[in-house]
Formats: sequence, structure tokens, C-alpha cells
Amino acid sequence: MKIPIDSARLEKEIDELSLISEQPAPVVTRILFSEADLRGRDYVKNLFRQAGLSVREDAVGNIFARWQGLDNTAPAVATGSHIDAIPNAGKFDGVVGVLGAIEAIRSLQKARFVPRTSIECIIFTAEEPTRFGLGCLGSRLLAGTLSSERIAALRDKEGHDLEHWRKQARLSGGDPAAVRIAQDTYAGFVELHIEQGPVLEQRNLAIGIVERIAAPASLRLQLTGVGGHAGGVLMPGRRDALLAGAEIALAVEQAALTSGSPDTVATTGVFRIEPGAVNSVPCHATLEIDLRDTQLASRDAALIKIETAAAEICRHRAIGLQLERVNVDAPAICDAALVQLVADICVELKTPFTKMISRAYHDSLFMARICPTTMIFIPCRGGVSHRPDEYSSPGQICDGVAVLAETLRRLAS
Repeated sequence: MKIPIDSARLEKEIDELSLISEQPAPVVTRILFSEADLRGRDYVKNLFRQAGLSVREDAVGNIFARWQGLDNTAPAVATGSHIDAIPNAGKFDGVVGVLGAIEAIRSLQKARFVPRTSIECIIFTAEEPTRFGLGCLGSRLLAGTLSSERIAALRDKEGHDLEHWRKQARLSGGDPAAVRIAQDTYAGFVELHIEQGPVLEQRNLAIGIVERIAAPASLRLQLTGVGGHAGGVLMPGRRDALLAGAEIALAVEQAALTSGSPDTVATTGVFRIEPGAVNSVPCHATLEIDLRDTQLASRDAALIKIETAAAEICRHRAIGLQLERVNVDAPAICDAALVQLVADICVELKTPFTKMISRAYHDSLFMARICPTTMIFIPCRGGVSHRPDEYSSPGQICDGVAVLAETLRRLAS
């Protein structure tokens, strides 16, 4: 079956969605349940309806758009990604997997394919950790990995909880933990995504098929020192929270560099100090640390190194330390049969591909706990992502959508 992809239409829709942002173009910023995020959701829901899909939304804002199949009793086939975007981001991360999925479905419709099992496109709530410091909130809840107590404890920088933002988004329903879905809900899940790395571009390949997704962990550290006038507090007696934080950030780097694994990466992505005045000794610092690896042993060893170093640095500098493990997740092993199916499709379509790991983590990390899962990667220029200059060409996106469409056709037949 020839599946016609309308690349121009898809490019137009990616551009239109990118203009729904908290910051002017080319920057894209859509933080969970912000005004821009809600407008972006409405834009995509309208596209779903135009494609003849039935749309529903759960209690935490996960959006499901279904193309009903002939067999109402069979588990659906799922695809999708996210449309929320971190501050100062680009227009392709997550979006390609949502708008590309819509185009894949429209293309199958145009080719007169009639699915035996339903095909469902999901927009996951808060894949990015910007609002609450915890990534993949929607897919974590679908997989049942968060308790009601853990959900209730979530707070943003202003102290607002999830319930506050659910009201802002006009979401109804009871306990957010109740959005968990059964293991037999989906027969498979395939997520289309830009690679967010340089491998495909460097090797001149059109498609990456993900076999493993790295194990993420994140820490939040609160450092409490003693402030004072920058001219009045002499150096030997200082308890400077910033300097302790700076040492910890360097220890984070060293823990990754010395882990023994080439896949260990660690980033101190948040470093805030108080009072933040040039003539005042910093009395408080907040650090948020992101640590990832495809292997649990090396990831966990690096995690212990960081925690041990933080405790020692703060002891030496007489700084109070509060350390919280925000999340410590296991890696995902993608379904071997699904990986091979996508590989076979690439061969048939004469599309150059490779099997690979994902060092970034995605909603697929948690969907893999529910059903057979893999990801289809397309190249992005220079491996750049989470920046306004993030870019995949219309042809590269079209290649990914074509492979996704054929995969959905096989799974739903």
C-alpha cells in the first residue's frame, strides 16, 4: 500500500503551533498549563477532530484521540508524544511525534486503509520537568508509578500544587493517581521523535530505531549557609552557600567523567542563590541535578558519588544540606519484535536506518512498562535540541512519518 504523506501540510502545522508560545519566535516556550500550553492543546485537539478522531482528556490532561477500528474488543495501537516545551526551546521536540502521528493517520485514511484495531494518538501531560521538576508526569501516572501522596507533594517554584493547575486548566475528575491504565489497554506504542543527538546526521541515516532508553535520576539540593555584608564578613569565617554549591556542581561533573561508562551524563541544570545581591554573601542555594545512563550500575554508582561528595563538601564548609531524590528510574528495554518490525519496514521502504539507544528519556520510558514499545528517531541538525535553532528538515520528518504510518498500518491490520 502506498501511503501519501502531505509534507507541506505537516510543515505548516508545525510552524503554526510554534507561534503559540510564551516568548516570541523563534523561541518556543509552553510550560504545563500555562496560557500558551492550553492554546497549543486546543490547536491540536482541533486537528484531531478535523481528522475525524474522537477526543477525550483524563484528570491530569493527557489527551487521547482515537481512530476507531472494526474490532471494539481488541487493544488499541498507540502513538504520540508531547507538546509542552521548556523555556527557550525549539519547535520540533515532542511536536513531531504528535503532529507527525496525525499526518500518519490522515495518510492512512487517504490510502483507504480500514484499521481492524483502533489507533490512538496521545498527547502526554508535562513530559518536560519545568513546572514541577519531575519529567514525564502524564506517562508516569498512566503507568501507575506515582502514589497519591507523591502527587499531592508536587509543587512548582511559586508553591502551587497540581490541583491548583488542574483548576487553571479546567480539568475535572478525582484522584490523579486513578488515571492509571490497564496493562492490556494497548497492543503497542511507537513514538516518533527527533534524535536530540548527532548520530543519525553524522552517519547520514534517515531513521534510528530505539532499543533501550537511558535510566534518569534527578536530585534537588537545598544548601543553607550564613549571609552577611560582603565587606563586613571576613573570609576565614564565611559559610557561603554558593561556593559549596559550586564545589558540588564540579563534583557532579567528575562523577560522570569517572563512572567508567561512556553513556553517563550529569548536569547541574538549576543553580539559584539568595539573596542574589552583589554585596551580600549568599546564604542559600538550590541545585537541581540531572543524571542519566543506559546502565543502572554505573548510573547508581555515580549517584552515590554525588550524594557523598555533597555531604562532605557541606560538612567541610559548615553548610546545612537538604537532599531529595526527585526521581530514580530504571532504563527501558524496548520490545524486540516491535524493533524488528520497524527495521523490516525501513528495509522495504529503502530507508537507511540503525538500531540505537536513547540517552534522552521520553514518555516511552514509562509506556514500556504498560505495553510493547519502541521509538522512531529522525535526525536533527547538529544534534541540537532544547534550543530555538533545533531543526529537522521537512524531508527528514516525512521519512519518519512514512515509517510510523506503515508501522501503525501493520499493527492495526
